[in-house]
Formats: sequence, C-alpha cells, structure tokens
Amino acid sequence: MRFMILIKANKDSEAAVMPDEKMLTEMGKYNEELVKAGIMLAGEGLHPSSKGARIHFSGNKRTVIDGPFSETKELIAGFWLWQVKSKEEAIEWVKRCPNPTGEESEIEIRQVFETADFGEVLTPELREQEDRLRATVEKQQRG
Repeated sequence: MRFMILIKANKDSEAAVMPDEKMLTEMGKYNEELVKAGIMLAGEGLHPSSKGARIHFSGNKRTVIDGPFSETKELIAGFWLWQVKSKEEAIEWVKRCPNPTGEESEIEIRQVFETADFGEVLTPELREQEDRLRATVEKQQRG
C-alpha cells in the first residue's frame, strides 16, 4: 500500500523560514531510516504558497489564483510517498518522525489509490493506458 504523508505548513514555512541545521540533521537521519527500511519512495519540502497558484474550475472556465493562501493550517509544507503494509505501519513511522516545526504541528496520512481500487470502472483499455503511462514515467525517471 502506498501512503502520502503530508507535513502541514505553519507561519514559518509560509514565511520561507528554512529549518535549522539541527532539524535538517534529524530529518536526514529519519529519511535514512525510511530508505534503509525500503519504505520511502519520494520526499520533498515545498516552497511557501506565496510562490504557488491554484486553478479554480467552474464548468469549462478556469481561473488562476496566485498565492499566498490564507488558511495556513490547511496548506502543505512537504511530503513523503511511502510503500508500507498498512495504515497502522504508516502511523508507527510517523510517530517516530522528528517534530517538523519544533512546536505544535500536524502530519496527515492519506492512502494512495491503486489501480485495483477502481474495479470494473477501469476497463481493460484504461488499465493498459495506466500501465503504459506508469512504465513511461519510470523510464523517464531513470534517465
């Protein structure tokens, strides 16, 4: 099972305050544990929402909304993508994570849909397209 681990933003991450050396060292050690355990597929920090944009969809109309966005507690400051056996395993790994802000913070765990989750709606043609696209992306990432 794949899970997206979402690190919530705070006033410092939204102000582009970079983590200190101690936090980078702790996170680096934690990431090494994840990699050695074969869990981490990806992980990155994100620039503040002031450098981002949202696209609002209303029927066929698209409206671009430039950041920053006001609801800091709902914004994402970083993420991991993990491969684990269960949500419970993901929870146990998150509980071992250094506090990402050093103060009140929150990390959200969300399961990623797998092809099988779509059942009959995913026709053989759509499944073939999905498999082909995944293979192409993997090949592109290998360089």
